Amino acid sequence: MAANPQSLEGEAAAAFELKAAGFTLPIFRLLGDDMEAVANQLSAKVGQAPDFFRNTPIVIDLGDFAGGEVEFPLLVGLLRGYGMIPFGVRGGSKAQHASAETMELAVLGETYSRAARPSPANAENTERAAADEAVHASMLVARPVRSGQRHYAAGGDLSVVGAVSSGAELMADGNIHVYGPLRGRAMAGVNGDLEARIFCQDLQAELVAIAGHYRVSENIPAELQGVPVQIFLDQKILRIEKL
Repeated sequence: MAANPQSLEGEAAAAFELKAAGFTLPIFRLLGDDMEAVANQLSAKVGQAPDFFRNTPIVIDLGDFAGGEVEFPLLVGLLRGYGMIPFGVRGGSKAQHASAETMELAVLGETYSRAARPSPANAENTERAAADEAVHASMLVARPVRSGQRHYAAGGDLSVVGAVSSGAELMADGNIHVYGPLRGRAMAGVNGDLEARIFCQDLQAELVAIAGHYRVSENIPAELQGVPVQIFLDQKILRIEKL
């Protein structure tokens, strides 16, 4: 039986979907109004790992400089000049937000809020809830991580059972464990945990970092590549040791 032409007519196929999603983005915390000092420090930082910052979206955190006047045209120009893509601000004052909007920057809410100090009567329940949250925050990836993929364990550890390809990215607020070759990027303690560590069975990483202190592959000694290692901070100096 021939199909009815009218039955083939209907609504056009959807051209797009609009949905909420969660992303973890690097934070640029502004501490003062000295743009010359910012430029000098950016130059030194980016010079150590230019590929790490190229085309990286950045959120400008104004929480530690809420009372000052920000030269947004100069700051945005500096960040873009070093390959970063500033797209929004968080924290700060209404005046700073108005200035940011003139540069077409989004004004974002705070990602993290400080919890009130628990009363003695509720301290035990609060500690138990925090422990439960930490357990559930950890992430296990039971497959190889391909180039271009990103995994982030917010509030806990990240474990990968398999290889991590070049171009892949691992991020965790806690520790990172890789039970296979690590060829991509691994960043532990991204929320500032100086005690976080990275453990892997075969270090071939493009970049490793603990709480913002990083080292690129060119600066990793040959004797530490291709072997099981642990990576940690010692007096804010990144150390790599054989396991």
